Amino acid sequence: GDFYDFFMIDDDHLAIVIADVSGKGVPAALFMMSSKIYINDHATIGGTPAEILGRVNKLVCANNKAHMFVTVWLGILDLKSGKLTAVNAGHEYPAMEQAGKDFSLLKDKHGFPAGALEWSRYHEYEVQLDPGDAVFLYTDGVPEATDSKGELYGRSRMLAVLNRAPDAEPEVLLKTVRADVDAFVGNAEQFDDLTMMCVRYHGPIQKQTDAQA
Repeated sequence: GDFYDFFMIDDDHLAIVIADVSGKGVPAALFMMSSKIYINDHATIGGTPAEILGRVNKLVCANNKAHMFVTVWLGILDLKSGKLTAVNAGHEYPAMEQAGKDFSLLKDKHGFPAGALEWSRYHEYEVQLDPGDAVFLYTDGVPEATDSKGELYGRSRMLAVLNRAPDAEPEVLLKTVRADVDAFVGNAEQFDDLTMMCVRYHGPIQKQTDAQA
């Protein structure tokens, strides 16, 4: 039931989304696919993250005979300025690395998951990313990964692993966290999907002119 995506809305704006659908099996998979399509389509149409998610929520509620819901974190990054505008619909707190400091949780304001209430309104927020800053996103399968003793992996362990090498490239950070989760869980059965994504902002892309090429 987890999904993630990133795609260009236009030449200067990158959409970033991670989500977690309630339920299991084929119904959850179908619900996931329709939710993903709604988000992609409406992000492309335009609007702020709160406006996009508001429209998506109404569509999800209108076609929700199974009474399922989906938690969503949706951000739009302005690649020129580094301004990240985001909205959180009941999803996990993002982890941010800014100004050379360690990764820490950004305890953003949560709205209701999409599909929960048709009249839900969403409130977005802005974060200024400077070159080198990073955003780490994940589903609850990471902090709720459980070992054979019933102990949860937790967000504190996740942050500690991220901060072993906070300046590493996203691919390295993702592999490092996954390896640590796997080592923690050991032979215990995985009870939930585990999805992560990481974005590091390197600053605006310098476009070459004909004279510079």
